[in-house]
Amino acid sequence: MSILQAIRTFFFYLLLGTSSLLWCSLSFFVAPFLSFPARYRFINVYWCRCALWLTRVFLGINVKVTGAEHIPERPCVILANHQSTWETFFLSAYFQPLSQVLKRELLYVPFFGWAMAMLRPIAIDRDNPKAALKDIAKKGDELLKDNIWVLIFPEGTRVPYGQVGKFSRGGTALAVNAELPVLPIAHNAGKFWPKTGWAKRPGTIEVVIGEPMYANGSGPRAIAELNERVQTWNEDAQRAMGSLPPVAVQTETAVN
Repeated sequence: MSILQAIRTFFFYLLLGTSSLLWCSLSFFVAPFLSFPARYRFINVYWCRCALWLTRVFLGINVKVTGAEHIPERPCVILANHQSTWETFFLSAYFQPLSQVLKRELLYVPFFGWAMAMLRPIAIDRDNPKAALKDIAKKGDELLKDNIWVLIFPEGTRVPYGQVGKFSRGGTALAVNAELPVLPIAHNAGKFWPKTGWAKRPGTIEVVIGEPMYANGSGPRAIAELNERVQTWNEDAQRAMGSLPPVAVQTETAVN
């Protein structure tokens, strides 16, 4: 990373942290008196747009979205690959209101966590996977019935650019049980905003929104099949944008 880019990154984080502290503090006193849609816009949308603006101005990171016409009118389950913090900013501002799965401990962080708690997140205990799945199923269903988008990163954690983690079935199970589709999303944010380290690269992040995917039936088999279909689509989309290497074509060698 060049000295100039290092300086720009420093000021980016300085302004991002300062704006987060100020906005979360203000939200703590203002948001409780707003309706949920207005509260979501006040806390999440406006600040995330600010974060994206800082990202564009100081880091030189832009975004190109394709497939926006595929977004259904009724909120459903969004399944996206997870490479960085950037996509949480972007998706939280792009889809509203939106709830996402997060670690329960984050809600105890002063001001930031208190503000997040007012956005109806699906807070889970990652040390108890069985209880976490039940929380996702129960709270996620309630959110969907209230016409709130539910964002799930099926890989469970951030995965380095150029790799794809195994998709868990929690998101597809939630969609199937709610009789709603999943909206698949693929991106290459990790190319410019790596999983580890402070260094950032200027460029244009590609975000691809696929057509809504429905399960073929119900039950565990339908959930597993839909989950596999979503992961295959995501890998193909990442491969098309150059994030993954092409699939090796195996040829049969004739033996005389």
